[in-house]
Amino acid sequence: RHFGLEDSSRPSSKMKLTVALACLPVAAAFVAPAPAGASVKVQETKADLEALAVKLNPVVGFYDPLGLADADFWGRGNEYTIGWLRHAEIKH
Repeated sequence: RHFGLEDSSRPSSKMKLTVALACLPVAAAFVAPAPAGASVKVQETKADLEALAVKLNPVVGFYDPLGLADADFWGRGNEYTIGWLRHAEIKH
C-alpha cells in the first residue's frame, strides 16, 4: 500500500482535503476587492481656499505664488483643478 493512496490510482479524501485547503489562499488572490466606501466629492473655489488659509495660518494667510488657484487643467474648470491638486497633495 502507498502512503496517502487507497489504491495506486485514487487519492484519499484526506489528501483531497489537504490539496483543497492548500489552494484557498491562492484562490483568494483572484477575488475582486470589496467596493470602496462612498467617496466624498470636494469642490472648493479660490474663495474657499483663501478662507481656509486664513483660518489655518493667520500669520501667512493665502499664499499661492504659482497662481495654481486660478489654473484650469484640461479645460475642466477651476473647481476641478483645485480638487485635483488637493487630491494629489494628500496622496503624495
